[in-house]
Amino acid sequence: RPSARPSSGINAEYGEDLSAQAQMQAAEQFKPQPEASITAESKDVPVVDEESEDDEVDESGVEAKDIDLVMAQANVSRAKAVKALKNNANDIVNAIMELTM
Repeated sequence: RPSARPSSGINAEYGEDLSAQAQMQAAEQFKPQPEASITAESKDVPVVDEESEDDEVDESGVEAKDIDLVMAQANVSRAKAVKALKNNANDIVNAIMELTM
């Protein structure tokens, strides 16, 4: 025998929108995890930046306008922008992708 409840996803008995509940539960997956979920092993490993922000970097072979563009688009330091450009044969798009992906 067919159910008397509508198939719209709304529980007629309680007036609840079940699809909204499902959406909220799905959204919970994407919330940032609290610090307590990070393992002790990963906390003990210091993060070492290969080049400090203040270090002078060899910009030979790289155009200043390309460096500025990569810095602006990837929101990185000049040293990181130069390194990415050199790693990608001065290809601006690939340098930005390396820094942002």
